[in-house]
Amino acid sequence: MMMTDNKKPWKLYAIQHSHTDVGYTERQEKIQQYHVDYIRQALHIFEEIESGRRPEWTGYKWVCETFWPVESFLKKATEREKEQFKRAVKSGTIGLSGTYLNFGELIGKELLEAVTKRITDYGNSIENPVHCAMTADITGFGWGYGQVLADAGIRNLATCIHTHHSMFPLWKKQMPFWWETPEGDRILTWNGEHYVFGNDLGIMPGLGGSYTIKDEFDTSRGVTFEIAEVRIKRYIERLAADGLEMPFAPVMLSGLPTDNGSPNPKMMEFVNAWNEKHGEEICIVPATLEDFFNEVREYAEQHPDAIQVYRGDWPDWWTDGACSTPKHVQVFREAQRVYHKVKQLDPDQQIISAERIQEMEYELALFAEHTWGYHSSVSEPWNPFVQELGLRKEAYATNASRLAHTALYDILEVKGDALLKPDRPMRFKVHNPYDYVQSDVVHLIMENWHYDLIKEGFEVIDEQDGTIFPSQMTLAPRGVIVSAPVLLQPKEERVLKIQPLTGPPTKTAFRNDFVGSDRMMDIIPPEEQAIYVTPTYIETPFVRISWKKGQGITNWIDKLTDQDMLRADRLHDAFTPVYDVTKAKGLDSMNEVRRKMGRNRKGPDALVSIGNLVSATVVENGAVFGKVQLTYEVDGCDHYSLLITAYADRPRVDVAVRIHKHSVWDPENLYVSLPFGSTSSASNEQLWIDKVDALERPRVDQLPGSLADYYCVGEGVAYVGDTKGVLIAMPDTPLIQLGSLEYESRLLSGHAKLAEDPAHLYAWTMNNYWETNFAATLGGFYEFRYVVAWGKEYNTPQKAIEACRSVNAGILAWRTR
Repeated sequence: MMMTDNKKPWKLYAIQHSHTDVGYTERQEKIQQYHVDYIRQALHIFEEIESGRRPEWTGYKWVCETFWPVESFLKKATEREKEQFKRAVKSGTIGLSGTYLNFGELIGKELLEAVTKRITDYGNSIENPVHCAMTADITGFGWGYGQVLADAGIRNLATCIHTHHSMFPLWKKQMPFWWETPEGDRILTWNGEHYVFGNDLGIMPGLGGSYTIKDEFDTSRGVTFEIAEVRIKRYIERLAADGLEMPFAPVMLSGLPTDNGSPNPKMMEFVNAWNEKHGEEICIVPATLEDFFNEVREYAEQHPDAIQVYRGDWPDWWTDGACSTPKHVQVFREAQRVYHKVKQLDPDQQIISAERIQEMEYELALFAEHTWGYHSSVSEPWNPFVQELGLRKEAYATNASRLAHTALYDILEVKGDALLKPDRPMRFKVHNPYDYVQSDVVHLIMENWHYDLIKEGFEVIDEQDGTIFPSQMTLAPRGVIVSAPVLLQPKEERVLKIQPLTGPPTKTAFRNDFVGSDRMMDIIPPEEQAIYVTPTYIETPFVRISWKKGQGITNWIDKLTDQDMLRADRLHDAFTPVYDVTKAKGLDSMNEVRRKMGRNRKGPDALVSIGNLVSATVVENGAVFGKVQLTYEVDGCDHYSLLITAYADRPRVDVAVRIHKHSVWDPENLYVSLPFGSTSSASNEQLWIDKVDALERPRVDQLPGSLADYYCVGEGVAYVGDTKGVLIAMPDTPLIQLGSLEYESRLLSGHAKLAEDPAHLYAWTMNNYWETNFAATLGGFYEFRYVVAWGKEYNTPQKAIEACRSVNAGILAWRTR
């Protein structure tokens, strides 16, 4: 057994906590009730110890894994209970964690900062600053997540990686490292074991098993003391053999053999018995996060070069859950943008109270929490309980949307939003609430009876300086939309009015009308037009996009450089769907076929279908934009089409992907090809993304040994070179795929062979492959939006991603008196 030089015992820090998993094992409201009661149980345990009634429990400690239970407890607690809790925290018998919930990567920086501040505010209020955080069941973090922790004063992070369909980074677990943030701060991070590893070692009497430890022992009746003796000694010897130099390590454990388990002081029975027999060699220490990290930091001070520094992103393997509920992820992302807009419009909370903001944050946070549904959602998708909990999860996104939009409408009402009234002038305020310039097409929306007022012609006029904007009218269900390009400086507000043109109708017949009486446009006029929209191509002064029946979009020519923006080595054409499904052998194997996929997200026998373009239809053409619809055939879908909008005044194309998805129980994926970017080394072009507002290059700015197949992005992606860039804004679908779509052994960041991988870009729009808590079916109607823009102004990642953020937010417009 490895011993220290002064013969001190090897320490195994036992950290007991309750894994917060909201909706996986019970109704979300019941889970909340559980966790409030668990804190009360912990306080009772400490009362029993302090009173002398249970001296054998002396030394027991409890860690609140997340702050959501603490916040819920404080709302229900009596004054006596609040004081008891405060005293327990300050004495070190209850530990706090700087984690509000176990979040996936959907959460944005502003929301993460807000809920983290609740934790640090409480710690400061009781004169017990929170410096440590832990996560469980989270398999990675956006780089900006680390920056938020550092900015909040959280210096230490313990992780409990669950390697089901995932893997730990750095090629090795149970090791510390300094995680350097985008701004150069460092968080002492422990790359740890699964959150019930301590149970499987045997520290919780009778409640361990073989979930994380596979060996020769039969643990069907729990882990006996004798099994624990073998496992613990073997484990520590293995850690030493694997290169762990420090004479200590943490193991997390639960008081019950379940997620959302209660405190259980019976662990002290094992701890006391163990330490009495083996304590001089291996000492088990009940601990809080602070206890453990104090030891790590003391070791780091004594051995300055012992802990390495790693800088970069830590992609989350389980962020793919976002693809399993694509409709509600879309609603959530828009609600998060409106939440940000509300805070920009009312920064001093003169209109929207702090309580209303916190209510929005609560609903947003519960949706961003990492649980995607009840644990048997795939094996019994018809179960009313499965359906109920799924709807509850989705309701968080819906509630957040309702609260955010209600707040926005209340603000606009104060700002003069003109509601329906006869003879209301066609006047609109347009406003940029952000700290960056917005150059976009604003959409002025009116009810359908306004069509009669402007059908013979109109102008969009700036009331301040009389500027007349190019404009275009579109008929919409029950309404009319007038669109015009507008540029607004940060915080700028202007008033636009729609002025009907007077005089007799001018539309009779034209000598130069190249649209025949059959209403077909298939002749190129001799004079230049701003936009050409035909069944075979769409062209503006900036771009020519061509397609071929039986294939898809084959060319995307930047007319300013006369270069094709699509990769010459692409595997699939632009916005072509790629669908795969892995057939289960029967209804009883729906879970097993998924479990065996490992980190591939599909089986080796997956059936692949590539979209085939079958028709093109001209939809609209005007002074501002032209539209065409391309319709494809692809397995898994009754309908798949692209609504392509190209603009007359800017190098920008909007693509709406419209889908009617079959209901399929077998595991499936749907990708959308985005083959932009140069393959020439001379272009010095790199792919950039944003995660929790941190800009980074996938496969470059990330931890070694971390996920290199797919990434969750905030606003979009951008290929940026020395003199120009191309961005793809992605308001609805947050996941991109760079790794091969084939079933094969996966490459992790830093692997030498990864340099040979071409990193073809796809939007990963949906999947249902997880065997427990993903929705079993993706059937239904969807529209996913993308914006492609390019040019010299996007020659830095900051400018390109800011442009993604701007077009995703859109220009705010409302009717005024």
